[in-house]
Amino acid sequence: MKKILFILGPNLNMVGIRHKEVYGTETAESINRTVEKWAEELGLELEIYQSNHEGDIIDKIHSAYGNKDGIMINAGALTHYSYALRDAIEAVHIPTVETHM
Repeated sequence: MKKILFILGPNLNMVGIRHKEVYGTETAESINRTVEKWAEELGLELEIYQSNHEGDIIDKIHSAYGNKDGIMINAGALTHYSYALRDAIEAVHIPTVETHM
């Protein structure tokens, strides 16, 4: 079974609470449950991780080395300026897909 790490960055735990006119009313929890269902249907082992701290996200990416087959990441605002996240992803040599809402 392939092991996938799904990382959610800063403020994504507040989806469904903040800026409902922009992001809608579906909560982070309901989105996570949907993604977990898709993973199960595809026969994937999924770990969802959310943090508002860049260093914690980098540590999580590093911990995936040798333990995960793929990474999906929605880095939130960090997508726009974090060279450190890009470098961490490059360092672990794990296929990675960037997602957005």
